[in-house]
Amino acid sequence: FVLRSGTPWELLPKEMGCGSGMTCWRRLRDWQMVGVWDRLQRTLLDRLGRQNGIDFSRASLDSASIAAKGGPATGPNPTDRGKPGTKRHVLTDAKGIPLALKLTGANVHDSRMLEAVVDAVPPIRQCWGRPRKRPSKLHADKAYDHRRCRRALTRRRIQHRIARRGIESSQRLGRHRWVVERTLAWFAQFRRLAIRYERRADIHLAFSTLAAALIVWRFIERWFC
Repeated sequence: FVLRSGTPWELLPKEMGCGSGMTCWRRLRDWQMVGVWDRLQRTLLDRLGRQNGIDFSRASLDSASIAAKGGPATGPNPTDRGKPGTKRHVLTDAKGIPLALKLTGANVHDSRMLEAVVDAVPPIRQCWGRPRKRPSKLHADKAYDHRRCRRALTRRRIQHRIARRGIESSQRLGRHRWVVERTLAWFAQFRRLAIRYERRADIHLAFSTLAAALIVWRFIERWFC
């Protein structure tokens, strides 16, 4: 409820039967500490994977910056007059299903996070064979147009489809990369994530991971429920 509505903890409706807002905050913190939200996301991805619902033929990577009130994993946002901000790095499959999520300061260049985000994809169970975590191709915009990014993908046996600065237009790559932009917009629809209010990075990460799990659940409901 807090994630979707953006309601402050102290204003949680008592009719929901969840006790005080501070108790709910502590549950969110404690469950993040023991990995509940990560396990929830992996469980839902496994459910999709077992039903052949994840398309590893191509993946897309992008990021979006949001304003932040301060705390770890924030930095001056170059697109917002240097105000504090947090950047959300997301990798999706060909359908826009979020497979990996990382948070950094808004001043961290996208290309510096490519390897970390790609490696953050968990092994996802398939309808047959071994779990899979590597897409066949990765699409990205010109922010990732660096030799080290291409080398990193080649080492992981992933074909790179990265727009080249000054050579290729963004429109052609957009045929495949629009899905990650749509997924980033889905994250922004959770009002608690439109602006980072949490000064603690683990709390903001907990909300972000829960949002990713809810997005995956929408795909499960649409296709298999």
